[in-house]
Amino acid sequence: MAILDESTPLGAAIARDNQRAARLSRATFPKPDSTRIFTVANQKGGVGKTTTAVNLAAALAKHGLEVLVIDSDPQGNASTALDIDHSTEVPSIYDVIIDDMDIADTIAYCPEFETLAVVPATIDLAGAEIELVSRVAREQRLSVALDAYLQKREEEGSRVDYVFIDCPPSLGLLTVNAFVAANEVLIPIQCEYYALEGLSQLLSNIQLIQKHLNPALELSTILLTMYDSRTNLSSQVAEDVRAHFPKQVLNTSIPRSVRISEAPSFAQTVIAYEPSSSGALSYREAAQEIAQRGVKHSE
Repeated sequence: MAILDESTPLGAAIARDNQRAARLSRATFPKPDSTRIFTVANQKGGVGKTTTAVNLAAALAKHGLEVLVIDSDPQGNASTALDIDHSTEVPSIYDVIIDDMDIADTIAYCPEFETLAVVPATIDLAGAEIELVSRVAREQRLSVALDAYLQKREEEGSRVDYVFIDCPPSLGLLTVNAFVAANEVLIPIQCEYYALEGLSQLLSNIQLIQKHLNPALELSTILLTMYDSRTNLSSQVAEDVRAHFPKQVLNTSIPRSVRISEAPSFAQTVIAYEPSSSGALSYREAAQEIAQRGVKHSE
């Protein structure tokens, strides 16, 4: 008697996930030639921005790469998901951009992944938008601090491979700082009706940053999130996004998943919480695509 009946939809799905897990267990993620710095941005809330930042970071760290996550959202959800203390007295990204603290003095390491470093966000960051207005070089403060940290790590022989900056769902000075510090933009897009609404504003802001503050910035990656293969709507949105951005959209899309939603309540990424779930496997496959693109990107 067969243990798993692959003729049923559930059996077929489990068999597929088992094959994906086996393939990923044998996979190697190549190191990029130089540090890749991603700003994960979308001014529309609820698209899986923080979820994407922490799970891609965890997936890359799981495969041995050196990763840094900078939580630049006052809500501190990325810090929570990575089990990093972000109470008010903790040194944080606020101290870096407002008080010129070294990033090295704010770093904490994710308990689940030894090569995943985090700069947490505290509630103090909520007032940073106002405080930045009067600061000199207000748009470059994160960039200057991050460049100094990355150079120091490289000199020490422990180069950071990937940096993910998680932004608030707005286009204020915190997001501008993230754009100026990065060389790539990653946009998570929810497979829902309003997915493309507001995207034109985000793209025009990226163009302004490219023109005036950071010519090296490029929109390199789009990840489709909350994809539901059972609905025509998800398929239509995915088709529309791929038609508009054929080079940027990853082949992997992230499914709607209870496990992905549950993981943060346990202060974990889905990669650590339920590594064999379809959501975790999808984020690992997306991370593998990004890593492979990084090699081609740097040639």
